[in-house]
Amino acid sequence: MDLRPVRDAYSTISGQYIDLFDRGWLEHEDDTALVRRHLTGLPGPVLDLGCGPGHWTALLHSAGAQVTGVDMVPEFIAHAQATHPGPEFQLGSMTELDVPEHSVAGILSWYSTIHLPPPELDRVLAVFRRLLGSSGVLVVGFFDSHDDVTRFDHKVVTAYRWPVDAFSQHLTKVGFTEVERLQRQSPERPDRSYAAIAARAS
Repeated sequence: MDLRPVRDAYSTISGQYIDLFDRGWLEHEDDTALVRRHLTGLPGPVLDLGCGPGHWTALLHSAGAQVTGVDMVPEFIAHAQATHPGPEFQLGSMTELDVPEHSVAGILSWYSTIHLPPPELDRVLAVFRRLLGSSGVLVVGFFDSHDDVTRFDHKVVTAYRWPVDAFSQHLTKVGFTEVERLQRQSPERPDRSYAAIAARAS
């Protein structure tokens, strides 16, 4: 899959995203608790795939995780390296990682699959599964849909909403078992519903 259009679109507005996080924008407390609960204290390395400016990577590192942030947008990686000392950051794509199979204890994919056309989702989730060792954990965040998979005009580039049950079924298909899910509505954005699933490699 060619993700260069997504990379280029984020590069164009990277400054806006960086400014947002630099001004102290925080994740919802329920999101933070979910990520901490499942991706800290693991017996091995953790990957933050699609790490953006690095705020989640920094949070996991501060909580003791051996975490590496990966993103395909050069501006994000440069900013993360300059702003968050401690964790490692790498320029790269979540679909083309030079990481041995079954060598990772945890993966965070926080809204990094939202731009994948639905036919591509299984292939990317299967990559995540191959990277994880036995009982490794994946936490994935995405836009929720109450009906079918729907395409919408994200402010950066086309994105997709997924019903949580449907997303969970795709995880099961490639070798995961769901262990927890989170769904919430944004009070500031009534048109947006958010979801996250924590799943274990089975």
